[in-house]
Order: sequence, then structure tokens, then C-alpha cells
Amino acid sequence: MKNNLLLTFIIFISSISNAEVKRILFIGNSYTYVNDLPNTLVNLALSMGDTIVIDNSTPGGYTFNLHSTDVNTQNKIKLGNWDYIVLQEQSQIPSFDPSQVATDCYPYANKLCDTIKKYNPCGEILFYMTWGRKNGDASNCASYPPICTYAGMQQRLRDSYLEMCDTNNATCSPVGAVWRNYRSSYPLVELYNADESHPSVNGTYLAACTFYSTIYHKSSIGATFVLGGVNSNDATTIQTVSTNTVLDSIELWQHAGRIPIAKYTYLTNGMTANFMNQSLRSNSYSWNFGDGSALNFTSSPSHAYATSGTYTVSLKAQYDSCLEDLFLDTITVSQSPTLIDNHELKQSIELLSNHNTIQIIGYNDPFILKMYSMDGKLVLNTNNCNKTTINTILANGLYLYQLFTIDSKLLKSGKVSIDG
Repeated sequence: MKNNLLLTFIIFISSISNAEVKRILFIGNSYTYVNDLPNTLVNLALSMGDTIVIDNSTPGGYTFNLHSTDVNTQNKIKLGNWDYIVLQEQSQIPSFDPSQVATDCYPYANKLCDTIKKYNPCGEILFYMTWGRKNGDASNCASYPPICTYAGMQQRLRDSYLEMCDTNNATCSPVGAVWRNYRSSYPLVELYNADESHPSVNGTYLAACTFYSTIYHKSSIGATFVLGGVNSNDATTIQTVSTNTVLDSIELWQHAGRIPIAKYTYLTNGMTANFMNQSLRSNSYSWNFGDGSALNFTSSPSHAYATSGTYTVSLKAQYDSCLEDLFLDTITVSQSPTLIDNHELKQSIELLSNHNTIQIIGYNDPFILKMYSMDGKLVLNTNNCNKTTINTILANGLYLYQLFTIDSKLLKSGKVSIDG
């Protein structure tokens, strides 16, 4: 009854705020249910203005092997419509000798992933990288010495979870990596329960902050929800370390999965902005230019503004109309005071190119030419050039260019295609 009331409350809050609801299924064991990680994440997200509906299958001591045939777990997976499905293996198994992990862990992880993909084609699998025991795994140390220490056990867990992500095209929630970084920076803050294995409330709060940044690509710094028993100073440091560990290395944790990352850079020329899409794992785009104009499907558009000012431009990147990410930035456009005013001169200038040369037509004075790839990287920068033909080697593709006088007045800008 309690869980039903909580679910109803979450849905109610979602409906009045029009927030996007993310549905998450946790599959694991006591490392997930001790201190109630799923609902800790729900409350953390709510305090940041985001809404999550959760369910779980987390019997104590369960392995991927047991989950792969468990009726309750299988039925929850087959309900479908999950946005994220979290997979957490028994705490020791992924740290064992690689040959043993290949036998006792990987086949059952693969089996679970196959079922998840069948019934949740738009769902993303999140492998929950756990942490090494406080002083290593004493019970298995003699048979496999690398796990005799925390550091050795943690490294094996990291390797195995990243391998499972690569094999199953899944995303990693790097709780164990955050745990290691936090232990190193704040050794006096206790992350473990008295058994030196399960998480303390600090450890569970760290896991929740890690999942939040993994799923939303946002910082948890400033979250007002703090799990009971975690003091405010520790909450801030946990938020900071988890945010930095996830977001500073996000491609390490997510490169094998399908969660898109929306991002763009831009160049402005007077009232026109040229956008360069840098999104990852996405194949559909929606732009809002902040002036009432929007555009769908175009990857790297140009947009002319009617009024000078500062605008918030959003890009929504989607993967197969399922998973999506939103990126916002502000741009400022104005009629550039350094723009050459001679309209006829600007119109007469042309930039011609092939694979080996770039030729400037209609302008014979010294100039500066800058060229950018469509991901925003500067690939050519001439300085005080007086040649009308420039030898260069650029890969085939579309480029942005800016042509300046030697006193940095903009002559012309635009896009040019090099097709060899």
C-alpha cells in the first residue's frame, strides 16, 4: 500500500508540473535496496525538478544468473515501457578471475540484456558499477590475490562492468569509480556499513547522485534533498565528486550505449548564426532559436535574426525517436561594427576550393582566412596572407569559413564544400 501511495503521489506531482517522467526498473540485490537507493534517486530528482517512477526486483544475494530465470524479475521486464533498466550483479562475482567472470557472470548479463531489448526497444540498459569491499575480499583473497585489497577489487569491478557495457551496447553508471574518487579525497567520511561491504547512508546518497548525473547529464550540486543521516557538508562534497566523475568523463561511461548527448557550437556573422552540431548518438534534431522560430531534422542550420539581442537556443537530439537529450546555450547577435560596408565588394568575393587548394576570387589585398569543421574545430588559420591561392589538404566535407581584412574587419563568411 505504501508503494502504491508513493507511485500515485509521483504521478500527481508530474501531472501538475508537466515534467517529463522517466520510468526506471532496478534489478539487483541488497546493494540496491539497503537505504532504498531507488527512492533516494526519486527524491533527489524531485528536488531538482525532475520526475521518476520506479520499480525494483532486488532479493538479497541475487545474481544475474538467478535474475535471468526469476519469474518476478522477468515479469517486470516484460511490462515494457521502461526508459532505463538498471542491472546490478552480486557484489563479488564481477571482481573474480576474468575466466570465472566469463563463465559465471557474462552469459547471464547477456541473457538479461536480450530480454530487456526485446520488451523495451526504447529502453536504455544501465549497468550499476559497484564498489570494492572496504579492505578487499578476504573470503576469496587466497584463490585470487588481486582482490585482497580494496584497490585491486575495485579495478576488477570496473573492468568487468565496462566490458559488460561494451558487449551489450549499454551505459555504465560508474558508482564504483565515484566511490574510489571520494574515498581518496575524503577518507574520513564513512561510505560503508559496519559490515565493510554494504553502503552507509553516505554511500547510498553517492550512488543516487551518480545515477542522477548519468541519466540527466546534469550536475546534482545544489540538490535540496539529502538522505537522512548525511550531513550537509558531506552532501555537498558527494554531489560535487559524483558530478565531476560522471560528467568529466561521460564518454568513457556512455560510449557503448544509446543515450544521446546534445551539443552545438556556433559562429555569428552580424545577424546570422551558423550552428555546428556536435551531438553524439543521435539521428534526429529539433532546434528552437529563441526568437519564436524552430526547425526540425536539420543537423547544422544557419539562422538569420531580425532583431539584435541575446537569445537562448535549444537543441533536442534524439536516438531513434526514443531517448533524447536537450542542450541550451545563449548567443548574442548584432550588426557587427567591424563588418565591411561595401556591399558590392562583399558580393564580388568568392571562395573556391578543392581537395588541395583554396582560391580567393575578387579580393587582392592581404587577408586572414579561418576555416572550421562542422564540429567547431579550427582547421585552417592564415595570417596576413597575400596569396590568392592557398595550398592545403582538408578532408572531404562541409566547412564554415570567415574571411577578414588584416585589421580584422569581416569581409565575408559562409559555408564551403570540399569534395576533392
